[in-house]
Amino acid sequence: MATNTGNGTSDGSKEAETTTETQIHPIRMPTMEEIRAQEVWNNCAVRSVFSGVMGGGLGLAMGLFLGALDNPIMQDEMTGRQQFVYAVKQMGRRSWSSAKAFAVMGLIFSAAECVVEKARAKHDTTNTVVAGCVTGGAMSAKGGPKAACVGCAGFAAFSVLIEKFLERHT
Repeated sequence: MATNTGNGTSDGSKEAETTTETQIHPIRMPTMEEIRAQEVWNNCAVRSVFSGVMGGGLGLAMGLFLGALDNPIMQDEMTGRQQFVYAVKQMGRRSWSSAKAFAVMGLIFSAAECVVEKARAKHDTTNTVVAGCVTGGAMSAKGGPKAACVGCAGFAAFSVLIEKFLERHT
């Protein structure tokens, strides 16, 4: 049973709703431990090593999965034990190779992006483009200048696509 007060509002229930919706909450200042942790994470070396380790873990998992999918060429002529040994060896080779590649890729990309971001004092897509170019160029530099340029362009484009995809989903 609501009572009309004459000014268009009923009892205090609507007032209570609006005051809790527009209530101002105090700002919580970070603790010293949080500030120190943020300073450590803002260090490019720490961030790069962490990205390298995480990339290595991802490469290890992908190598194990893809190595398990490899079939031996002479599968019909091999016994079950020989097939198992072959599969385990392939998984080991693939996982070690993928772990190294992803670790180097993560380390280079993270280091380049962090250095560019600190130099420009901005966090935007340009940092991602430059980091992608540096990473792609470095990863394919053994193939010569043409390969490095193609790697630079390809990885930069891929980095921007991933950045835009993740930006849309956050």
